[in-house]
Amino acid sequence: MTTAPAAGAANETAPAELVAGFDAVVAADSRIEPRDWMPDAYRSTLIRQIAQHAHSEIIGMQPEANWITRAPSLRRKAILIAKVQDEAGHGLYLYGAAETLGVGRDDMLDKLHSGRQRYSSIFNYPTLTWADVGAIGWLVDGAAITNQVPLCRCSYGPYARAMVRVCKEESFHQRQGYELLHTLSHGTKEQHAMAQDAVDRWWWPSLMMFGPPDDESAHSAQSMAWRIKRHSNDELRQRFVDICVPQAEALGLRLPDPDLRWNEERERWDFGAIDWEEFHQVLRGNGPCNEQRLTQRRTAHEEGAWVRDAAAAYAAKHQAKSGQEAMAV
Repeated sequence: MTTAPAAGAANETAPAELVAGFDAVVAADSRIEPRDWMPDAYRSTLIRQIAQHAHSEIIGMQPEANWITRAPSLRRKAILIAKVQDEAGHGLYLYGAAETLGVGRDDMLDKLHSGRQRYSSIFNYPTLTWADVGAIGWLVDGAAITNQVPLCRCSYGPYARAMVRVCKEESFHQRQGYELLHTLSHGTKEQHAMAQDAVDRWWWPSLMMFGPPDDESAHSAQSMAWRIKRHSNDELRQRFVDICVPQAEALGLRLPDPDLRWNEERERWDFGAIDWEEFHQVLRGNGPCNEQRLTQRRTAHEEGAWVRDAAAAYAAKHQAKSGQEAMAV
């Protein structure tokens, strides 16, 4: 491929051979790499999507971290700590992938903290009981895996490669959540009721995670044409429902949808209407925990400034020392 111009340089009038070369790589199911030429719109779409994904991982640490000190056993505490740590790592992988597109991490964080970039709406719901940790693992991480596994074949190389490790770790998170719910649902009557209550509250927000219906999605069609995405929002949502129904039966839990039924003709599960007004209200900042999540993120960022400053000073000192040693040689 031809080397890209400086990041952010306008290319609306790019030579036809560059456009043709980009289109050929995408059509051949090959990878676009950071130094390759790419359309401005492709670059900006990736920055928006990867930044939102990274923000979701970082904000997503909060709902479950809320239960680390209240986990019912040392084993459960260790599992939850490991999961939250994984999510921090996922955010770092993804910020790194976005930086290869010429955007700075500080800029992405500034946009998150000011509300100019979004994160997944699912993380604006509260974790009211211990069973919520299991429901998040089974449903939220399960939806994430359904959405993210196809991203391992994304047309942009750094994003695709980051997703390989992310998906492997998310699969463990999903299994941990499923196992936790299975333990509760097969425990006492009160534990079963707590598990059912968590599933009742997290089912519909999990379906919303895939984004608006295809006919209302502003970015889905173009992202699929560029092979950033491989499947539409509705296709992924249907796949998720089909996976969850038999799993819920094995758990001994009921999915809170009276319209859920098997469709012999489609060989898929039909499900009820989603409350998209709730989805849009949460996106507008009116969810149960929007303000709490962003306030906590801003506070953590501000209180961690001294750590970043110390790390930068150490790196500068180490670099200067290395330079002096090189000159001495």
